[in-house]
Amino acid sequence: MENKALIAIGEALIDFIPDKRGCRFSEVNAFAPKLGGAPANVCGAFARLGGRARILTQLGDDPFGHKIIEELDGYGVDTSCIKLTDKANTALAFVSLEADGNRTFSFYRKPSADMLYTPESVRSEYFEDAYALHFCSVSLGDFPMKEAHRAAIKEMQRRGGIVSFDPNLRPQLWENNDAMIKTVLEFLPEADIVKLSDEEIELITGEKDVEKALPKLFTGRVKMVIYTCGKYGAHAYTRSGISAHSAARKVEVVDTTGAGDGFIGSFLWKLQKLGIAPGDIENMKESELEDCLAFSNEFCTRSVQRAGAIDSYPDMNDMM
Repeated sequence: MENKALIAIGEALIDFIPDKRGCRFSEVNAFAPKLGGAPANVCGAFARLGGRARILTQLGDDPFGHKIIEELDGYGVDTSCIKLTDKANTALAFVSLEADGNRTFSFYRKPSADMLYTPESVRSEYFEDAYALHFCSVSLGDFPMKEAHRAAIKEMQRRGGIVSFDPNLRPQLWENNDAMIKTVLEFLPEADIVKLSDEEIELITGEKDVEKALPKLFTGRVKMVIYTCGKYGAHAYTRSGISAHSAARKVEVVDTTGAGDGFIGSFLWKLQKLGIAPGDIENMKESELEDCLAFSNEFCTRSVQRAGAIDSYPDMNDMM
């Protein structure tokens, strides 16, 4: 099972990271281009730890698109399934950092190349060696990429692999919150594993307390809910009632960009190392859950002390 690949579908883009934090966009003097996009980051985390990862997306046939491919190649991510188009440009996101390292985004994506990725581009052979499929909600708007997600999920389910969903909410990309949440709730039942942050749970379920939210999250195929709370660590809950918590180590935060993606990417890598298949998820031991959470917490702790997303991710030597 360790030789199988993680597949992620969705956006790969360029994050423009500001030269200083704790200020308004208008006060930033310079932005540095960094590889980003949640699906790309998740692949990067998995690959940095020695796993095999592949991304299904479309980029503009432009300098930014070629930069993304070159950098993903450098991190060991399989880019052979990426399509290039001259119909739209590669997506860009300008990031503003608050004093505590949290961020806001300004997207250039109307439309971007990834949004035009079609379901016909999702080929069955991409999944022959797949362990899991991961996706987010950024690319689930009313454009072709949404239907490409449906095709990928159906293929992964047909092959008996794990489907992982991190809503990764970006309200500024949607017409309104209702449309965003409706789409998240439409796709949520298709996942085996759902990861939510403390900032997202009330928006999605209407509940502030995770215990009260769980009955609304354990719907359809969902077997595990991961609840991340930043500096307060992370929790995991299974449909069978097993739960675990891991505290986070206290450090000075530089940049949280890509931290949640690093968490789920490293968590999926750890699941694979333990030999966990879809049928095993809801019956994992508490000690196994704690082990996975502790590993991903430490992965993120090391990441947030550096700027950027994949650039900041530790490899196995760093994790020793």
